[in-house]
Amino acid sequence: MSQAEQRSGAHYFLEGLTELGIEHVFSNLGTDHVSIIEELARWDQEGRPHPNMLLVPHENVAIHMAAGFAAVTGRGQAVMVHVDAGTANAAMGMHNMFRGRLPVLLMAGKAPYTLRNELPGSRDNYVHFVQDPFDMASVVRPYVKWDYSLPTGVIAKEVLRRGHSVMQSDPQGPVYLTLPREVLAETIDGDKVKAYSGERYGPVMSGGIDDERAQAIAAQLMSASNPIAVTSYLGRKAEAVAALEDLALLCGIKVFEFSPSHMNISRTSPCFSGFEPGKGVGNADVGLLLDVDVPWLPKFVQVSSETRWTHIDVDPIKKDFPMWGFATDMRVQADCATVLRQVAKIVRAKASDAFHKKVSARIDGWFAASVERKAVVAHAAEDHGKPGAITAAWLCAALGAAISPDDLVINEAIRNTFAVLNQIPRCKPLTLFCGAGGGLGYSGGMALGAKLANPKVRVVQVVGDGGFHFSTPTSVYATAQRYNLPIFTVVLDNGGWQAVKEAVLRVYPDGVAAKTNEFQARLQGQDRQFEKVAQAFGAHGECVSDPAEVEAAIARCLKAVDAGQAAVLNVQIGLQ
Repeated sequence: MSQAEQRSGAHYFLEGLTELGIEHVFSNLGTDHVSIIEELARWDQEGRPHPNMLLVPHENVAIHMAAGFAAVTGRGQAVMVHVDAGTANAAMGMHNMFRGRLPVLLMAGKAPYTLRNELPGSRDNYVHFVQDPFDMASVVRPYVKWDYSLPTGVIAKEVLRRGHSVMQSDPQGPVYLTLPREVLAETIDGDKVKAYSGERYGPVMSGGIDDERAQAIAAQLMSASNPIAVTSYLGRKAEAVAALEDLALLCGIKVFEFSPSHMNISRTSPCFSGFEPGKGVGNADVGLLLDVDVPWLPKFVQVSSETRWTHIDVDPIKKDFPMWGFATDMRVQADCATVLRQVAKIVRAKASDAFHKKVSARIDGWFAASVERKAVVAHAAEDHGKPGAITAAWLCAALGAAISPDDLVINEAIRNTFAVLNQIPRCKPLTLFCGAGGGLGYSGGMALGAKLANPKVRVVQVVGDGGFHFSTPTSVYATAQRYNLPIFTVVLDNGGWQAVKEAVLRVYPDGVAAKTNEFQARLQGQDRQFEKVAQAFGAHGECVSDPAEVEAAIARCLKAVDAGQAAVLNVQIGLQ
């Protein structure tokens, strides 16, 4: 074979990514990526297409950009980071994506294993010695479905296909691949490298269930007097939202969301019953748990032993939860959209006029409670607050009135989550995303990734000041500027970690911390001008402390975003 037909391991690695259909590699590069950088330059010189390399100044933003892109499209992308240090910075995002069931291929370079120039790419820097831990993958192993270290570029394409198929298979989630520098630098004969198609080596997706169980679920719903459903992430698929809304109307099912990571049912549906399933659990005779990890908090909710529960979930056993603790009578590992359509088809075939009349009367009977719930929400927004202490409900109501039904909201308000959920109602699938994990600082990167995935819609990030600190905001707005990703960030600034204060009060309501009003949660200093962080990278920034100025400030920020400029509105909601 001629020398011209030999290429580096990095070349075949890039070919493998391209053949997978990876669109974007969110990158934070280092000394371990020299062969990839060289090949990218060669490919660009040769005019070869390859995935879009986005350089992101911090790994926290890179990994969450991949999360936002996957949440909108369902297509996992690649994130490339620098050895163990980059892996550590990305680990919190891997936790969030793992809990959110979002696919991503995290790739980290690996310090060279040769010390004396035995192979191309051998150690040539002090840092190569200190960035070589015993088990680098252990940093993220609790949050991945698969991890591997590429042993040779000869099998780069097969390894990439395997990782991609695992991350895209149900339940979707992160995978991790390490890339030794010598492997990327090695020279390989092209005839030794094979391609692996998605048709023959691709992911495995969940489907429906057997007719016997579908018939049993349908029979229970048709005989029920007060059926309810609880969900959190069913809405990750738009078709599942339509299937749930259809079955809920067909059978008269009250639908509750608890700690939702997506919008699962339109807020205009008469079956939508809010975010507190504890109000419906007590007198339900039939219950459906649909793509939900935690349907309620057992400490506060009493479940009737008479209720018959069916759990339909892409992950009903919760294999990655050491303890779970929710009893169900039927557990089904399947795709919710498919199963709900199966059940609806059976119900329609069997339903009589009497059944339809019964369901119609049941739904009509919810009208008063729905009106009352909406009145409570509206009443909360009537209090605009005062200068220096704008109410979160009024702010979110004004924001909800200013944006369109197609705009996408990323919610990281934490303490003020209910203000976002209630006052900015989303009625279309894939227009609301919240964190499913416990790692704060996700919303900035997710907003950028969502904007990249759907550049025609506005993306609005609502975040508390604590979350804004965690989000590595300089990296967020530097990336927004460089790649023309104008997002609108609303910071709800209460001067610290209100959630920490409330946690202390739940456990020690009459404790010393409560009596002295000291919860180790205040973050405020003499100056708190979050908007200036964004202004440093070309974004429009404002601070508003008077309720009378809120609507005009929102309008100016949206105008900037529509003109292609990121915007940050720092809202003073009162110091804790």
